[in-house]
Order: sequence, then structure tokens, then C-alpha cells
Amino acid sequence: MTETVQCISPIDGRVFVERPLADDAEIAAALDRAAHASAAWRSTPLRERCAILARAAENFSMDTNAIAQELTWQMGRPITQAPWEVSGFVERARHMVAIAPAALADITPAPHRGFTRFIRRVPLGLVFVAAPWNFPYLTAVNAVWPALLAGNTVILKPSHQTPLTAERLAAALAQAGLPEGVYQPLHLSHAGAAVMMRAADFTAFTGSVAGGHAVRQALAGGFSGAGLELGGKDPAYVRHDADIDHAVENLAEGAFFNAGQSCCGIERIYVHADVYDDFAAGLILMARRYRLGDPRDRETTLGPMVRASAADFVRGQVVEAVRAGARAMVDPKTFPAEKPGTPYMAPQVLIDVDHSMRVMREESFGPVVGLMKVRSDAEAIALMNDSDYGLTAAVWTRDEAAALAIGEQVETGTWFMNRCDYLDPALAWTGVKNSGRGCTLSPLGFEQLTRPKSFHLRTQT
Repeated sequence: MTETVQCISPIDGRVFVERPLADDAEIAAALDRAAHASAAWRSTPLRERCAILARAAENFSMDTNAIAQELTWQMGRPITQAPWEVSGFVERARHMVAIAPAALADITPAPHRGFTRFIRRVPLGLVFVAAPWNFPYLTAVNAVWPALLAGNTVILKPSHQTPLTAERLAAALAQAGLPEGVYQPLHLSHAGAAVMMRAADFTAFTGSVAGGHAVRQALAGGFSGAGLELGGKDPAYVRHDADIDHAVENLAEGAFFNAGQSCCGIERIYVHADVYDDFAAGLILMARRYRLGDPRDRETTLGPMVRASAADFVRGQVVEAVRAGARAMVDPKTFPAEKPGTPYMAPQVLIDVDHSMRVMREESFGPVVGLMKVRSDAEAIALMNDSDYGLTAAVWTRDEAAALAIGEQVETGTWFMNRCDYLDPALAWTGVKNSGRGCTLSPLGFEQLTRPKSFHLRTQT
């Protein structure tokens, strides 16, 4: 009997879509198709690859409404917010296409008489991309587009929660003229994914820390590389000179957008004592104003989490924190849709928290944020760094010099001033500590998807 993957919609618990998992023969066939397509694709001029990938991004954007509906059903994001992922995808895809010629250009050292010398970035071969469910298109584009632009073939494994996403990309790419076998979607079990990792020349993985360890274990004994984005416990610091209204508005969105299910969402906030009361009051009021409910309803501003077990995990963190002395400032009973044992969880703001509590140290990946009062930049820096994670961190201040000085001391992959929870495709997306290894986006994002090849030609004898 063929094994299948089922997407259970968090909206109502029904099976929204079902797909067969690839068996050994289908995995072998996909690898064979990629191998046969590789030579012709890598020899295709870069300008032609760029044209195909640019067309594909535009094709993808033409289906925004249908894609938004599918996202809402598959992972529960409110329908009014779902189209944002399409526009973000197109922004990143366009940027990577635009910078590809310069990023992949030959590197030529100073002239040396009698010799032609240069370094060329050449494709690795097959890139295997394993994408998560929470931002399935935005994480996929970070690797798929630069990998294809660089001349690699790609096999994309979507999350079992969002199986339609890889198929949507396949349709957009095929319509743009991408040759058969250059990009392939494949629904895989964990065992099948491990087979694919060992066969590929590079694996781009976005997921949990445990998933990252599984990737490293699957690749043990071989020499293929991996890029790992593994999540975070991202902090923000509201300085004494911050614009409080702006900080409240942006940090509420940073904490609660996508039901808090963002690897770079804000999960802990340190607030200077001089502005703590005003900020806390504003954030609590904003959290209480969210509308939790059916994400198909255009009045809904907070949809369900991906599954009931994920919501109950976050509820458990909150209960533990309250038992240890924290105060929960949002009454879940004021949110009619909130029901333990379901994916529907009300937003929560915790005060009187400290770093002995799981909710301030362990990734929550849900609509909860803890607030702590600090009395100096030094105290905020120490607390921001007191974490196993380091994906992004942010400060709210009117003083750019202070922001730069603080950012130099914070252990993080991206440092923000007066914004959060955003990926700028012109900048490197990377993490430190348990947030991962490797880099995507920006010109640097092409480096892990290619290898340098040196040409040393003697022209005079």
C-alpha cells in the first residue's frame, strides 16, 4: 500500500489535501532526471537562467488569491495576511535575479604578464531543499532561486503540512520555460529525505534544532554540505529614548503575526525602567484587541496555530511561568475561540518573568511574549545574549550610534533598529549558536550553492 501524507487543516481538523510519499523507485527516478538535466542547465547562459527565473516569479504572483486561500487552509494564517507571503516571495526572487550577474561574476586578480587568471563560481550539482510549513514560500525561495540561478538542479521537499506549495512553484517554473528535471517537487518521509540528503551535493534545511541534528547525522560520513536555519528565541530591547507608540505597534506584530509561528518572531522583550509601564500597558492593550478565530473570516487578525499539540505546548509554558511567579496579562476567557486542546490560542503577554522560566529560554513558536524590566544597556545586552539562540535581535531607540554600539555586542545573525521580523534580501540571512549555520540571500547567499574553480592560463611561453 502506498504511504501518503495528509495535510490536516488547523481550521477545522479536516484532511485538506493528501499526497503519496515517494518510494525508493520514485526517489531514484527523480535523481536520474536531475542528473540528466544538470549538464544542459549549468551550460545555459546566466542571462537565460535569469530570464526564466524572473518570468517564473511573475507567473507565481499571478495566482496570489488562489495561493492565499491554500495557505490559509493548510497552515491557518488569516486570509487578509496570506497574500503578503506571495509579495515577499516575489520581492526576494526579483532581488536574487537582479544581483546574480554580479554575484556570480568571475573574480579577476591583478594582471600578471603572460597569464590569464580568474576564479569562477560553478554550480555544485544537485541541491536538496527541505522547506518548513510556517513560511513555506519565503523559506523555499531563499534557496531555490539562487540555486537555480547558479546552475544547480533542485529537488524541493515541502512540509507535510503545506504540500501544495512545492507544486505551485513547479507550475510557475514550468510555465516560464524551465527545462524538465531542473526543478522537481517530491513528497518524502524522513527516511526518504535522508536518502535524498546523502545523494545531493548540498542540503538547504529550515526547521527545528532537532531537525538540524538529524540533517547532520544523515550527512555523517560524506562530504556534501548543508545550510541550516534552525529557529530562535529572538529578543527586543526598548530603550529609554524609544518612540513607545511605534515600539508597541511593531513589537505586537513581531510577537503575534502568524500566531507567533516565526523563527525570527519576537519572543522576549527587555524594556528600560523609564518607559516600562507605558510600553507594557500599550502592548497588553494591543494584545487584547486581537480577533482570534476562523482565518477565512476577514475580521480575524489571529488565526489558529498549526496544530493543537503546538498550542498546548505554549499553554504549558505559560502555566509553568505563572506558577513560578509570572503574571499573565491577557485573560484567555475574553477570546471565545480560545479552547485548550485545539489550535486556537489567545495571545498572551507575561510580566514578572525571569530567565529561570522556560518561556524566556525555550523556543515557544506561538503567540506569547515575556516582558522584563532593565535599568541599563549593559543589562539588556547581557539578557539578550543569555540564550542558546541567535537569529535576530532588535532595539527601539532614537539614537543610531547607540543602536550600532549595542548591536556590536549582541550575539545575533541580524541586528535591527526600530523594526523586527523581516528579511531584507539585500542582506545576509544567517544565525549563530543554535540558530544554525550557513547563509542565504544577498550576494553571499550564492557562495554555499557554488564552489570556486580557479583558471590559471599561461598565455606566453
